[in-house]
Amino acid sequence: MIYVLMGKSATGKDTIFGLLRNSRPDFKTIVTYTTRPIRSNEENGKEYYFVNDMELDKLKSQDKIVELREYNTVHGLWRYFTVDDGQVDIKNGNYIIIGTLESFNGIRSYYGEGNVTPIYIEIDDGIRLERALLREKQQKNPKYMEMCRRFLADDEDFSEDKIVAAGIKKRYINNNIDECVEEILHDMV
Repeated sequence: MIYVLMGKSATGKDTIFGLLRNSRPDFKTIVTYTTRPIRSNEENGKEYYFVNDMELDKLKSQDKIVELREYNTVHGLWRYFTVDDGQVDIKNGNYIIIGTLESFNGIRSYYGEGNVTPIYIEIDDGIRLERALLREKQQKNPKYMEMCRRFLADDEDFSEDKIVAAGIKKRYINNNIDECVEEILHDMV
């Protein structure tokens, strides 16, 4: 099974992801790719594989792209994508990945509906905004305009219509992270 952890920005996905990994070390992780610049607190191959457009084009020509999303940011076009690069052997093990509704749909389409399960995280928008601002302030070169663009874009990217169309029936509310993680763990294989 591939579990796709998703939600709007600053809902606690990275923290929840880490707690799930600690609780379920038997679950393998899938690291996705991006063409955006690496942040000061990130490590290549951990949060993402950071690649350039030429490397993306090479993966496309090799027919290895599972799903691809493009965002026109205030800093230019950034791409995020999942690659069939040998990280996943669907018959041998369970996996967890952080994604979006769009990536969830692409991964489910690629690997099959019965092999992919959504984990959708929600939290109050005011709390999300506070968290996003705090995280951005900690960057060496904060990108506040991009933070605001992402925050506003989440309303479209995670619209109620898109959530329903993706077949997401259960939502995990992150008002208390320990309770949220416990509920997710209870629902996992």
